[in-house]
Amino acid sequence: MDRSVTGVEGGLFVALTFLLAATFSTAVGTGYGTTVAFCTLMYPAGVAVGADPTFMFAAILAGAVFGDNLAPVSDTTIVSATTQHADVPGVVRSRFKYSIAAAIPAVILFAIFGGGGSSTSEQVSTASILESVTPDGLIMLVPFALVLILALSGQHLLTSLTWGILSAILLIFAVAPGTPGDILRFNPEADTVVEGALVSGLTGYFNMAILILLIVGAAHLMRLGGTMEAITDGLVKWIKNSVRKAELSIWAIVSILNSSITINTAAEIAAAPFVREIGEKYKIHRYRRANMLDAVTSALGYIFPWGAPVLLGWSTIQTIKNQSYDWLPIVEPTAVFPFVFQGWFLFLIMLFAAITGWGLRYEGKNGEEVKEKPED
Repeated sequence: MDRSVTGVEGGLFVALTFLLAATFSTAVGTGYGTTVAFCTLMYPAGVAVGADPTFMFAAILAGAVFGDNLAPVSDTTIVSATTQHADVPGVVRSRFKYSIAAAIPAVILFAIFGGGGSSTSEQVSTASILESVTPDGLIMLVPFALVLILALSGQHLLTSLTWGILSAILLIFAVAPGTPGDILRFNPEADTVVEGALVSGLTGYFNMAILILLIVGAAHLMRLGGTMEAITDGLVKWIKNSVRKAELSIWAIVSILNSSITINTAAEIAAAPFVREIGEKYKIHRYRRANMLDAVTSALGYIFPWGAPVLLGWSTIQTIKNQSYDWLPIVEPTAVFPFVFQGWFLFLIMLFAAITGWGLRYEGKNGEEVKEKPED
């Protein structure tokens, strides 16, 4: 993080942060975790070497968008694939072109406009940052790489995750300064009695799990009551025989639901039945449906100021300011809104794809991708 060593500062540091966040989020499969980790480590480092705080925060969110959309172990990737009855490796391979098409202009813009911040290197020693970080934890990227390789090679997701979990446990004990108590321990004096990383990970998703179950239940009630059929029939009357209008309808439905439901996975689950109904009717391939569903969801989830990951990053920056770096500027969610370039480009690319038919593939008789729409 010392400029005299790395030579990276200002806009270049912002662009590098975007690339690192994109790589990390693709490996770990969590945009939320990427947002917290990079707001804790990279945000203060970037501000210290002259990066614009708003663009630093935007670059972190943009990198999280990239991985949340592309990672084979991302919850949005899994939901988009399974709800459209598609395999995860095939979905990931088919969406790579959309992710890269958005990432290239994003990294260029971050490099151009990311500088201009007030360097704090003369007022604040980077030693305060270096004291709070260590490269020892990088060894834990090995399990993530293992999961990524297994998932993309065609292994079942549960198999890939199981090997990743087992390798992580072995590394904690063999290399990292960890103990069994860090994973699971009993504390009779605590309210929960059982503590550790395993318990924290499980309890952290309880609220999400309850919300998803409620959304799935509501969707089932809409289907039983005929509401979903009525909405779909209304759209079909407008679409008629136009595949372009069908894809525009899918894009619009996913966009509307993501603007009102602030948790991207929950919004994706709510939109998935409509996407499948319309897509199957017009023989749009399941990969294409999953890509339209996931790209718009991943993009908008990190753009809106009221979105959960944006607020999570904002609160993380506030926390580290109060606890460690009192010189750190706070970027408001409304200020970062226009500059999450990966999100905006991905959102607009999918609109472009719906209008022009770029990347459109139909579903053949045996589920294969075909360029021409099969006859009824």
